[in-house]
Amino acid sequence: MTMQEHGAQARRTADAVARRSYGKLVAFLGARTRDVALAEDALSEAFAAALADWPASGCPANPEAWLLLVARRKLVDFGRRQRNGEIAAADLRVLAEGLDAASADADAAIPDQRLALMFACAHPAIDAAIRSPLILQVVLGLDAATIASAFFVSPATMGKRLVRAKDKIRRAGVPFRIPDRNELPARLEHVLDAIYAAFAEGWVEPTGSDIARRDLAEEALFLGRLAVSLLPGEPEALGLLALMLHAEARRDARRNADGDFVPLSEQDTARWNVAMIAEAEALLGAASTLGRIGRYQLEAAVQSAHAERRRSGMPNWPAVLLLYDALFAASGSPVVAINRSLAIAEVDGIAAALVALQQVAADERVREYQPYWAARAELLSRGGALADARHAYEVAAGLETDPAVRRFLQRRREAL
Repeated sequence: MTMQEHGAQARRTADAVARRSYGKLVAFLGARTRDVALAEDALSEAFAAALADWPASGCPANPEAWLLLVARRKLVDFGRRQRNGEIAAADLRVLAEGLDAASADADAAIPDQRLALMFACAHPAIDAAIRSPLILQVVLGLDAATIASAFFVSPATMGKRLVRAKDKIRRAGVPFRIPDRNELPARLEHVLDAIYAAFAEGWVEPTGSDIARRDLAEEALFLGRLAVSLLPGEPEALGLLALMLHAEARRDARRNADGDFVPLSEQDTARWNVAMIAEAEALLGAASTLGRIGRYQLEAAVQSAHAERRRSGMPNWPAVLLLYDALFAASGSPVVAINRSLAIAEVDGIAAALVALQQVAADERVREYQPYWAARAELLSRGGALADARHAYEVAAGLETDPAVRRFLQRRREAL
């Protein structure tokens, strides 16, 4: 193998480890220093060292252990260089402990402390608005720009907020641990929101060609199962996992044989994953017995009503609308309002749906939100306002980043 081929193999290995284990390594390192930013910096330097070393020496049998060992040494070096006592001597001893042992036992399992890190990021000392975005960055490795788009803020604003939140964890000495059960409810919402945001980011590219996104969806499902195993009596954890499973069950049906996008209403239900749907229904049933209804249970119930088409051949639109009414009353979310307008069209007609959608238009956040323009185009075209529908389809296509969905929107426009 040539040096160039060794270099390519090293990059592939490093990329795979970053997708698979970034959050696990940051959590392990951060738990010892309670300094997330420092842990990220050390891990970044470890990856840089890997890309310099592995092409010449070959990829190690356990790349995660190699990276962890180098990152721990970087942390010790950082601490020794600092003169202001931010890392105490005791912390340095903890970091230094086990380095020789780690070298001797490169196959030792790395404890998975991601869920503990997630709950640390959801600590009451952290501003509530930044808890879920912080989890997405430090546990799942998403960049500020990607996170910003999910939370309707600019990348620069999101970046500043994330830096401040990490500094707060360090200064407040927030512990990395699963909180006591009496502390869980106040933090759980932010943990579940982050898991779902990660899943949504990974699910929007359903062809499987974008490995990083596909891995992100699988990671979110893993974390959702982890949350359920930790909190089997928490209905919203059950509801979130049910929601993700219902969506994942339709992944293969969202593209046809030519790779073109297929909307939910036109999908071949025979391609839906029956086992995932059954598991989702069981989880939703278990949540319904616990006596506390929440957002994720309602959203999972919406997907359950859509899944009825596989059994009966027809979607249950009255049930879908009833559930969206409850969701909108509880959240006031513009995203829910957009989906609700489409359900209104099926039950009460296009005119009522356009009135409902118009109420969302005043929210500046939807001006660059593709689903708003796609829903507006669909409703206008069905209502006969073809010129306005063509304009809305143009805007929607311009905002869409998925080429297959963009082609779908453009064909819709051309069909008018």
